[in-house]
Amino acid sequence: MQSYWFGDVRGDEYIPFTGSTGENAQRIMESHTGMDRYVPVEWTRVRDQGIVRDREDYLDKLREICFFIAEYKIAQHYRGRDIELLQMVRMLDEMDEVINLLTERAVDWYRVQNPKFTRKYRSLSGKKALVIMKKSEIGAFRMIIVEIERMASARTSLMYEVSARADQILPNCSALIGGLVAARLLSRAGGLLHLASLPASSIQVIGAKTALFSHIRSGTPPPKHGIIFQHRRVHNASKERRGRVARVLAAKLAIAARIDYYRQEADPEFIQKAQDAIERAGVVQ
Repeated sequence: MQSYWFGDVRGDEYIPFTGSTGENAQRIMESHTGMDRYVPVEWTRVRDQGIVRDREDYLDKLREICFFIAEYKIAQHYRGRDIELLQMVRMLDEMDEVINLLTERAVDWYRVQNPKFTRKYRSLSGKKALVIMKKSEIGAFRMIIVEIERMASARTSLMYEVSARADQILPNCSALIGGLVAARLLSRAGGLLHLASLPASSIQVIGAKTALFSHIRSGTPPPKHGIIFQHRRVHNASKERRGRVARVLAAKLAIAARIDYYRQEADPEFIQKAQDAIERAGVVQ
């Protein structure tokens, strides 16, 4: 017997499915018919069996079941425990871009009001520069600076939320590289399942897209690290050891991501062994 979206076929006998659209969709998703055993059926034969009236009716019913399955799978995807974290990280990145862009534009505007500010700004942090610019005599300009400060404050709160959520969803990855960096890895990978499916070599260069494409196009040296450079053991390592530290860290992160996805809990023994291995990788033999 061969199963199809409209029902089952046993020899020349057509048995239409009489349940609801949801029940039919569940039946289709649970079927495991491989393409090597699949036998296509002409829509005219389905019509001749009285299951559909004409081709338009055939396509309408097929479209209905396809849309139902698509909506179901989308809903299931967004129930994933990592989906909200992924959106939070993307919001954080967007806020960083907006804050930096508005701050640069405000500096250009303030230079027109106070040309001496150019040299002073070079040695100031963005936060201190905003405090100085807020003293401007132009009311609209001051309001803009206040809004930038509010956005920066909201960005800081979101950063702490991202780190805390990453500690829950990625306990092993977060233990190795910190919640914020782990969340950024998750975002660039596209989700926890994708991150857990990546080999260590890919995790090592996540976030190094520009350098990687330059290597492919121009033959420049391949990147040794991407986002994981933000980990203190990588960026504090000597140039001679940095590549090795990045490789070992990426290898442990590949395992940590799999534990986070399949077991969904921290593994203290693994974390300790991984930390020791990463520590040894940075020690000159």
